[in-house]
Amino acid sequence: MALKPEPTAPFHSVQYALRVLETVSRHGGGVTDAQIARETGLPVAHLSSLLLMLRREGYVEQVADGAYVVGDSLVLLGSGLTRREALEAKLQETLTELRDSVGAAVYISRYIDGEVKITQFADGPRTPKVNEWVDFRSAAHASAVGKCLLTQLDQNGRRDHLSRHKIARLTSRTITNERILFSKLDSQPATVPVLDLQEYAVGTVCAAVPLTAGASVGCLALSLPIEHAHRLRAAADTLNRRAAPVVLSLAL
Repeated sequence: MALKPEPTAPFHSVQYALRVLETVSRHGGGVTDAQIARETGLPVAHLSSLLLMLRREGYVEQVADGAYVVGDSLVLLGSGLTRREALEAKLQETLTELRDSVGAAVYISRYIDGEVKITQFADGPRTPKVNEWVDFRSAAHASAVGKCLLTQLDQNGRRDHLSRHKIARLTSRTITNERILFSKLDSQPATVPVLDLQEYAVGTVCAAVPLTAGASVGCLALSLPIEHAHRLRAAADTLNRRAAPVVLSLAL
């Protein structure tokens, strides 16, 4: 599978955050923001917002003298099974908080071994998940999740996927022409959420934003019943703003 070049915004901030975490981890007794700035080369003004986000997510803590130390969330991410369980728990907590803040079911999807897979989601009585009436693996051309993952593949990667999962009309809004589909994927701005306006299922609208961490291809998505379609844009914008902490969790 060939990947497109990694998008530069907003995900470059994740690389900066990782450098900050590496610096904090090297100083077991704590490190000041000034020292972090010197070692990472980040401007103090930019560093302040990163440290605020890392504190909020529990990856660093600020002790009495103002120095920063490793936080509980980072400590939990050990190795082996313990690391996987801690990572899943942290992601689930993040998804649940995001579900409540956007008022919609939210999902993490990954492109693994050439297949679209929903790896985690958070829904509830007032935020029902989408009815998977057609396997998501066969609906990448129609769903927000699938289209968002396909945007991160190059032409050969997309063609390989569609050679195994033929384009089918799922609703009257589904794009069934490969040329038109690829044109829309190519014109999709990296910083704008990918939308599904009843292309996968009648009565449901969805949005997805890419999660890029190293060679991993993934996305963060939400779904709403059609009667709440007027909230889709605002919810998608919130989803986009909250993507960076989720990327960070995936990358650690």
